[in-house]
Amino acid sequence: MDLRKIKKLIDLLEESNLAELEIKEGEEIVRLSRFPKGMTPGYAAPAPVVQVEAPRSAAPATEAPGHAAPSTAEASTGPEGHTVRSPMVGTFYASPNPEAPVFVKVGQAVKAGDTLGIIEAMKMFNQIEADVSGTVLAVLVQSGHPVEYDEPLFVIG
Repeated sequence: MDLRKIKKLIDLLEESNLAELEIKEGEEIVRLSRFPKGMTPGYAAPAPVVQVEAPRSAAPATEAPGHAAPSTAEASTGPEGHTVRSPMVGTFYASPNPEAPVFVKVGQAVKAGDTLGIIEAMKMFNQIEADVSGTVLAVLVQSGHPVEYDEPLFVIG
């Protein structure tokens, strides 16, 4: 399929209120979606995701098994207290840039609304704020490491 046609379809999707658009042209299939696979409509992507599929073969493709959710024993490895969890998938950073000091350290007092760290997702930096006041009891992730949705990041007591 011609790249100009795909760009026009992207423009059409952005101008409309459609969530998905799939076009078949001969053996080629182009599927445009505002949401990547597995993402719920509550988390809108800033630009549509383009997926171009090759002609389908007679043999069905097998999907890789998903990762199992961590058990409650794995999820509660930190100290007792209020757990601040990741609101998204991305890369966690403990400071605004490599030369700057970290936002918070273990033992530091924080107020609700204080920035604890940032998560980079799709080239956007999202501040992770304390939702309770207290003392940082644990920082459960390292700066520069990927985080999953709902992964524990901090424990505040």
